[in-house]
Amino acid sequence: MEFKDYYEILGVKPDASEAEIKAAYRKLARKYHPDKNKEAGAEEKFKSVNEANEVLKDAEKRRSYDQLRAGGYRQGEQFRPPPGWQGQQGFGGGDDGDFSDFFESLFGRGAAGGGQRGQPRPRRGQDVQASVRIDLQTAFDGGRTRLAMHDPAGGERVLEVKIPAGINPGQVIRLSGQGQPGMAGGPNGDLLLEVGIHDDARFRLDGRNVVHVLPITPWEAALGATVPVPTLAGTVDLRIPAGSQSGRKLRLKGRGMPGAHPGDQMVELSIRIPLADSDDQRAAYEALHEHFKDYDPRR
Repeated sequence: MEFKDYYEILGVKPDASEAEIKAAYRKLARKYHPDKNKEAGAEEKFKSVNEANEVLKDAEKRRSYDQLRAGGYRQGEQFRPPPGWQGQQGFGGGDDGDFSDFFESLFGRGAAGGGQRGQPRPRRGQDVQASVRIDLQTAFDGGRTRLAMHDPAGGERVLEVKIPAGINPGQVIRLSGQGQPGMAGGPNGDLLLEVGIHDDARFRLDGRNVVHVLPITPWEAALGATVPVPTLAGTVDLRIPAGSQSGRKLRLKGRGMPGAHPGDQMVELSIRIPLADSDDQRAAYEALHEHFKDYDPRR
């Protein structure tokens, strides 16, 4: 939730007198009253002004609020009541929804239907967003990884995260109850982990497909061959059709990321030319040139 600076909302100084607070409240309440101001956001400003006045007009609430504000909080900052916070409980007036979560976390709210007043209602803790990076093999196989999380009190906790097989980058893993603590007995929030995948030297992802660039020799490309190809599930044999060119893509069906609709592995051929480092090797290239002297790849 966000911290609310009630003095800033009313436009008064922290040492403002009761009369100054009352005058500021009346001026702003008239300005933003929904019956008179139909501009977008006017109703929310009217509620904020009412809430600020509810705290600052009451000596006990104002004293408690001033003690909290002295901690250096600023308007709009993320806020949680400090451990052991005991604010002034109970307030009169206001229907459900008139006051913000920030107000209720400090002062509670009256129970509807004649119940006991001043008891803060249980509130679920906020969800926390974070990220976790894994290698491609773990994303394919599934498994577990450890994640260190810093808590608001400055400590650290280590979580073991279960990775489902076939997860893709950008997917979110929800860890129930691992977010911010609940208030007044409410449940904890959840931890939402966005998955990232490290670059892999052999493969890249294209949606649910896996792409691998396969180096082959000129004679394998020209004559055809059966060669071993790595996949995330192990090595398989792939037939290279005769007359293949660099850039040609061959499909290994179902060898991509697993799931209800498994992806494929696309094998992109890359012809690699050996260097002619000896007289015999240069002679072999010269003989090849004689055999194919009418071939012009730029034509």
